[in-house]
Amino acid sequence: MRKKLICACLALVMVFAFVGCGPKEPEGNGEPVGGETYKIGIITGTVSQGEEEYMAAQNMAEKYGDKIVTATYPDNFASETETTIANVISLASDPDVKAIVFCQAVPGACAAVDKVRETNPDMLFIFGVAHEDPATVASKADIVLNSDEISMGYRIPQKAKEMGATTLIHYSFPRHLSMETIATRRQIMIEECEKLGIKFVDVTAPDPTGDAGLGGAQQFILEDVPRQIAEYGKDTCFFSTNCGMQEPLIRSVWENGAILVQQCCPSPYHGYPAALDIDVTGHEGDIQYILDAIAEKLKEKGQEARMSTWPVPVNMLMVEAGVDYAIEFIEGRTNGRVDEEVLTEIVSRIAGGEGKATLSKYEVDGTVLDNFFLILCDYYDFSQ
Repeated sequence: MRKKLICACLALVMVFAFVGCGPKEPEGNGEPVGGETYKIGIITGTVSQGEEEYMAAQNMAEKYGDKIVTATYPDNFASETETTIANVISLASDPDVKAIVFCQAVPGACAAVDKVRETNPDMLFIFGVAHEDPATVASKADIVLNSDEISMGYRIPQKAKEMGATTLIHYSFPRHLSMETIATRRQIMIEECEKLGIKFVDVTAPDPTGDAGLGGAQQFILEDVPRQIAEYGKDTCFFSTNCGMQEPLIRSVWENGAILVQQCCPSPYHGYPAALDIDVTGHEGDIQYILDAIAEKLKEKGQEARMSTWPVPVNMLMVEAGVDYAIEFIEGRTNGRVDEEVLTEIVSRIAGGEGKATLSKYEVDGTVLDNFFLILCDYYDFSQ
């Protein structure tokens, strides 16, 4: 089964701390066990592109001090790959930088690895949310972390059925549907819906990188959700492949009494606080507070059993896990560059403990990519 996550996140979410107890945490001045000073670079989108990843990087900088250096890729990353490459090279130009965590690993990430390794072949690269071909990405980065997108193709219709859905609306656009994993997940969703007796409906939305921009895409969602509910009824589940659409989608589903199983990048922070006017001030690092606040808002409209998400901000998890794994590697506590046991322990700890998240490996035409790991979490029950 082919697996990968491609979610061109244009998130408009307010998120802050999501950090756990770091493994054998260094003391801020970058002095590892061997006494060699080192740094870890993190490259993410901007606040307007992917605030979860951006704030996760800031959290790591606050946690580890001067050990962390950060950079961003451009908002229009699809057409500005040279800028992305240049920003990665700039991070790597500091001789103290021994590892780079890249989330999201947008187009240009693989080329950036090639450029850096021309002069620094020992640099450790950890990718989160890889946008490029899985086999190519796995051949460039040391470790790749993605959500288990293909498994979601089965789980979304199943959860929608549990919530009472009779129709599933799938919002996407040609650029996303040309991506192999999104297309594969969509096909699985179609087949699962047929098995479950759910009507599957494709709706083409504006591409946020097109002429209408993100604002045009969001306005389309705000206008189209009520139209679809008028045609198919409130027992309609909505799903969009684009992160920038999540806030208006959540808002419209909540206001109109429809169903939403998860966002494209499931997280309690992704779209929910902004869509439901939840003030997180003073509770930025308290995920249970956010979940409880969402539940309270959903119950106002009787939506607590018709809307869901994951209890873990998965993209933030990738950034934090990448940094903590890099520390373990640099300080000599891993068995080589890819240590699945150490990585699994780190991901589980950050997710909240054993059983809160599972890791599997990506397969391409029956070949397992041993350094490409997929993360899967269960849904959070807001009605509890």
